[in-house]
Amino acid sequence: MKGLQNIKSRILKFLIETGDIATFTSRFFSEVAKRPFEVKELLRQCYQMGNKSLLLVGITGFIIGLVLTLQTRPTLMEFGAESWMPSMVGISIVREIGPIITALVCAGRIGSGIGAELGSMRVTEQIDAMEVSGTNPFKYLVVTRVLAVTLMLPLLVLFGDAIALFGSYLVENLKGDVSFMLYFNKVFDALEFGDIIPATIKSFFFGLAIGIVGCYKGYNCKKGTEGVGKAANSAVVLTSLLLFVIDFIAVFVTDIFYDL
Repeated sequence: MKGLQNIKSRILKFLIETGDIATFTSRFFSEVAKRPFEVKELLRQCYQMGNKSLLLVGITGFIIGLVLTLQTRPTLMEFGAESWMPSMVGISIVREIGPIITALVCAGRIGSGIGAELGSMRVTEQIDAMEVSGTNPFKYLVVTRVLAVTLMLPLLVLFGDAIALFGSYLVENLKGDVSFMLYFNKVFDALEFGDIIPATIKSFFFGLAIGIVGCYKGYNCKKGTEGVGKAANSAVVLTSLLLFVIDFIAVFVTDIFYDL
């Protein structure tokens, strides 16, 4: 009986939080078109989230390209199909691996950072002070950060894809003596707009999810330093789960369009 009560309370808590996040998201869309537009803060956040994530995304993409090629090449060699390696790696990275891995990396770095930053501001009553002074903290703190992540993530995905393909090329060059021009000609011959456009579109939704969840957790942080840690941790966990859900929906919808 006690176990059933715990399950009910967890389901109720999940439904309440889902409704709160939906309300938070609707408030973001209502505030985003209102004046004043915090352009200076938006550009600062774009720099913080975009430029300062390049190294981490680049290293991750490079390793993904290396590992994917090293793991797949022996299998293709058994069937005499190693010439298909550039096409296979290019489609895999651009369609799926690049966007979702980059989004997960950014969820860990950017999502937790937003949750901790806004959580600290809530705990130290800086957000309350902004409200008392007549400033709209939601517009200044939340809207700018969500927009920054949404705009920067597709660019980070493109950068990560390029580095991953370069890492794959290095393995092919060392193992199979494949030239740079030959490798990338095969990659671009295999890719179509139907591969690039859906991956880019879902990257915007990944960025929106990272920004919304990170801001929600930080903005509604409980009092105390423990609440800041919980806000940062739960932002990463919930965002990671949400990214996989969004990815599944995107792949499902794209598959329907391919069948039409």
